[in-house]
Amino acid sequence: MSDLNFWLLFLTTAFALNVAPGPDLLYILTKTISNGKKVGLASAIGVCTGALFHVFAASIGLSAILVSSALAFSIVKYVGAAYLLYLAYQSFRSSGFELNTDNSNQNRETAFEAFKQGVLIDILNPKVAIFFMAFLPQFVREDAGSVSFQLFYLGLIVIAVAIIVEAAYVLAADKISERVRSSKKLSIWLDRAVGTMFAGLGIKLAAATS
Repeated sequence: MSDLNFWLLFLTTAFALNVAPGPDLLYILTKTISNGKKVGLASAIGVCTGALFHVFAASIGLSAILVSSALAFSIVKYVGAAYLLYLAYQSFRSSGFELNTDNSNQNRETAFEAFKQGVLIDILNPKVAIFFMAFLPQFVREDAGSVSFQLFYLGLIVIAVAIIVEAAYVLAADKISERVRSSKKLSIWLDRAVGTMFAGLGIKLAAATS
């Protein structure tokens, strides 16, 4: 396979994987609708930062431990599920927010909080580690240098594509979500929907098998 064909195949696959709706994208979109573009972008950067941890782990072989060890997989899985359920609890307790009031920002999440959540959600999801371990080796070439280095830079490219795709989703979601964010009643319902999403993701993760 020529270099051009290789990169076309790799980039097309990476784009398709990132465009397809998944838990990370759902999380980012709900953060955007709830809190606006700045928080949405911060959550996207957080998720991608967490993914960077898994790329680094895959490149040095640590992710193989999660694949081969049922105990390690279970520990990470249940910690991640517990964190998602904690976020669900926080969302259900929220009393909403309203952009049109002077104290509206008191109940709004900060960009840094969204970033931290995104990092932890991705790091504590062993499925992300397994994804990189399963996906990246398919594009390792014998004549392209160290396997570890190839895994690392291919993973970085996947994350770069993810940032571009997720930023586009955030900008689009922000354009259509101002009505939700300006209505306290709608924002409360949105918080409940976000809580339900987190609870569902937590239960799904807890039930996942390696």
